[in-house]
Amino acid sequence: MAELDDSLQRIMLVEDEEDIRAVAELALEAVGGFILKTCPSGQSALDAIETFRPQLILLDVMMPGMDGPTTLQAIRQCPDFARTPAVFMTAKVQPEEVDGYLAQGAADVIPKPFDPMALSDRIREIWHALDPGIRSD
Repeated sequence: MAELDDSLQRIMLVEDEEDIRAVAELALEAVGGFILKTCPSGQSALDAIETFRPQLILLDVMMPGMDGPTTLQAIRQCPDFARTPAVFMTAKVQPEEVDGYLAQGAADVIPKPFDPMALSDRIREIWHALDPGIRSD
């Protein structure tokens, strides 16, 4: 997939749980071949976003301090990242909850717990389902 001009390479993961970050890091870097920046909080994501320049952001919904939806709102205030696709990862996946995340601007929602061996493929499916104008860097 790396040969495509609009291929996904850089993913930012915003997740407060260290164990989930470690599993996702293994799944996305070792299995998926992505370049990953992990952030333990929404504020750390905001601090790193300009330098890392992610093509896609994975956000935990429930985090202390700044939760996922609040983090996404803050990211959308940064002109360079106003359209960067964001995917929420959460155990809260009732239909009305998922609809709410999508209404807040999420490209999709990945339920927790996720299958580490399938996570990269799921991320690529979401990426390729996006409007090509959003996928361009």
